Amino acid sequence: MSTDYADMLEVTIRKRRSSIVDAAAEGDFSLDVGFSAAPGITMLFGPSGAGKTTLLDCLAGLLSPDEGRIALNGDAWFDSASRTNLPPARRGAGYVFQDLGLFPHLTVEQNVEYGIFRLPPLERRRRSAAILEALRIPSRARSYPAALSGGERQRVALARSLVVEPRLLLLDEPLSALDASIKARIIDDLREWNRSHDIPVLYVTHSHAEAFALGERMIVLEGGKILAEGPPQEVLLAPRHETVAQLAGFENVFDAEVIAIDEKAGVMTCRLDTGQICVEAPLGRTAPAGKVRLGLRAGDILLAAEPPRSLSAHNVLSATILSLARHDYQMEALVDCGVLFRVHLTLGAAASLKLAAGSAVWVVFKTHSCALLQPTSSANRNPGF
Repeated sequence: MSTDYADMLEVTIRKRRSSIVDAAAEGDFSLDVGFSAAPGITMLFGPSGAGKTTLLDCLAGLLSPDEGRIALNGDAWFDSASRTNLPPARRGAGYVFQDLGLFPHLTVEQNVEYGIFRLPPLERRRRSAAILEALRIPSRARSYPAALSGGERQRVALARSLVVEPRLLLLDEPLSALDASIKARIIDDLREWNRSHDIPVLYVTHSHAEAFALGERMIVLEGGKILAEGPPQEVLLAPRHETVAQLAGFENVFDAEVIAIDEKAGVMTCRLDTGQICVEAPLGRTAPAGKVRLGLRAGDILLAAEPPRSLSAHNVLSATILSLARHDYQMEALVDCGVLFRVHLTLGAAASLKLAAGSAVWVVFKTHSCALLQPTSSANRNPGF
C-alpha cells in the first residue's frame, strides 16, 4: 500500500474469535479487513454488528487482532509477524466513545487535562484552554458534566481526545444523540481543527447526512468485511450492493427479470417480481437467466395527479395511494401500481396535489434513478494474507 502521504494509516488485520465484544455481533463473528486511510476524515459506515466498533478497538489497542498489521507512517502498532503490539498509551490515538465516558466528579477542565496529567501544570492549562477555545466552550471550564447540555458534553469529550495531540483520531458515533443544528456546528469545528493538524480520522456513523457533510472517503462494512469504499458521493449515490443501497436510503428494492435490452440507448427493460409491471433501467451485467435487483430512492420518485405528457423520464406508472404519513417536514406515500412504492414528497406538494388515501396518481422516475444492486452475500471481499 504505497502512498505519498506521511501519516498514512495502513491496516490489514483479521480477528476471528467469537468472544469479540461487539454489542450486535452474534456467533462466530470475525473481522477481516485491509485498507489505508490518509490524513482527513474517513467515514466507517454499516449496519449494527458490521464490526465498526471492533475495528476502532483494534486500532486503539483495546483489542488485539489474531493476525495482520496496523501501522501509522510506517511505525508498526501491531504486527503479528514480528510480535509487535503497542499498548494504547504508546499509540498516540485519540478515541471518543459513543457513551463519551466523562468523569462526573471532575470539572470540564479536569476532564480535558486527564490525558495530559504528566505535562507541567502551565503546559496543561495552556493546552486545555486552547482546545476549549477552539471548540467554543471556554466559559464551561469550571462546570461539571451534569451542568452541560448534550452538545457541550460532546465538545468536552472531543476536546479531551484532541488535547493529547493525537496522531490518529477515532470517533464512534460521537454526534448520534444531537439535533441537526448542533451537530452541524460541531462538524464545522472538527473540520476546522483537522485542517491545521492533518491527521487520519476514522469516524463511525449510521447517518448518510453526516457522511456527506464530513467525510472525504467512506468505508462500508458488512459482516466484518469491507463491502464498498470510495468518496461518499460515489458509494452512496450509486451503490452497487444491496446493503449499501439500504443504508444510503434506497427505500425501494425489487427483484426483476430483464426482458429486453437496447444496447444503443444503454438501457434495459425489467419486469418486476409481480410479473405485471415493467420499468426501464440502465444497462448493466445481469445474473443468470437475466435476474437483477433494482434499488430506487423514495425521494427520486415524482407523483402526478393526472397523466403526465412530454417527459424525459420514461418510467410512468398508474397507481393508487394506499396511505400517507407525515415525518417531520416530509410526507411519505405508500402507492400501489402492481408493486408497492414508497415515495417522499414535501408537505406543500402533497397539499397542492390534494393527495389522500385512495387517490389515483401516476408514479414517475428517471431510468438512471434505478440502481443495479449485487446481493450482499456475493459482495463481501477478503483482503487476503
